Amino acid sequence: MQPKLIIHGGASSLDDKGGLNSVRQSLHQIVQTTYDLLLQGGSAVDAVVLGCKQLEDEPRFNAGTGSVLQSDGQVRMSASLMDGTAQRFSGVINVSRTKNPIELAQFLQNESDRVLSDYGAAELLRELNTPIYNPLTDSRLKEWVEERKNDFSRDMARLIADEEAGRGTIGVVALDQEGRIAAGTSTGGKGFERIGRVSDSAMPAGNYATSMAGVSCTGIGEDIINECLAARIVIRVTDGLPLGEAMERSMAESRENQRDLGVIALDHTGAIAWGKTCDIILAAYHNGTTIGDTLEWHGLGEELSGSC
Repeated sequence: MQPKLIIHGGASSLDDKGGLNSVRQSLHQIVQTTYDLLLQGGSAVDAVVLGCKQLEDEPRFNAGTGSVLQSDGQVRMSASLMDGTAQRFSGVINVSRTKNPIELAQFLQNESDRVLSDYGAAELLRELNTPIYNPLTDSRLKEWVEERKNDFSRDMARLIADEEAGRGTIGVVALDQEGRIAAGTSTGGKGFERIGRVSDSAMPAGNYATSMAGVSCTGIGEDIINECLAARIVIRVTDGLPLGEAMERSMAESRENQRDLGVIALDHTGAIAWGKTCDIILAAYHNGTTIGDTLEWHGLGEELSGSC
């Protein structure tokens, strides 16, 4: 198979050209580095983990370093990984003091208990002797202090490159040379939320893959959960719908239900697709020939390359 890859850095109302260009440069660089691993024979799972780690390490995105603060001023992150070939899901929910939550999700792939919440994830960090890391940035601290003055009136934290609200999640979906698919998603949450709130990112609603297709979602977590969006799109492909049609139908339902979200996907034929009901989905992809992105795109999009 010709490897394929699509990543996202969240959903946003970003419309500043300078901000767009900065985000585009970052996304394209991460796509290239991750795609190089696939060309070298790396597995879809390894590519997803590498891509997610790079996105988590980029402070402008709300995952890993640069994660938003919850209402009590603490950073709590969630991440999940799904190996589509094994149809195995793993993840961590509301974990703190670690640099790359996706690495914990990767470790849990081979455990009998594969989804851990805050206390369990903290204990796992101790067992693995993972170095303590503070993902807080000055920008996020300043943002929280300003919001506290307004009694947390904003519904959601913003993308750092933007002054408007952003729905910050990162995600990667990969197809490797052996035809294997994997998906990973990571987030710092929506920002200023009630303590203990759980996002879609560590659920099959927001991150799902089988041998037929893989999906990662971004946007309002509650909206994604209500649609069970990632699993819905994958199941439609599994039932025989082309990926583009499965995406179009799912986005039409989401718009009808007044959801605020975005989604990236690819399938076993190498088709790449994305959709949104929000203003912008910050996504970039490699179709086997060139790198493209969705930053100035409107409507539904797909790169249908057929079987390779």
